[in-house]
Amino acid sequence: MNESTPLPEHPKLSRRFRLQFEEAQNRWVLLYPEGMVQLNDSAAEILKRCDGERSLAEIVIELESAFKVQDLMPQVSSLLEEGQRRGWVE
Repeated sequence: MNESTPLPEHPKLSRRFRLQFEEAQNRWVLLYPEGMVQLNDSAAEILKRCDGERSLAEIVIELESAFKVQDLMPQVSSLLEEGQRRGWVE
């Protein structure tokens, strides 16, 4: 895929993946039939909000409010673009 695919208006996790907290590793992971992806805290917070109901803008506003930071759109978009390339986000 040479051209980037636009992000969905209301991103959600692909059905192939399940977001879960792994006690043994003390971290959030994405589980899928072939394995597991370990997530950092920021990625987990973003993906927790990808429910197909919230818009990208709503996700960003919610994160900025929850963590009292501004200008998260570039970071959130970047993670979601990567997630879309890897098939995590649709």
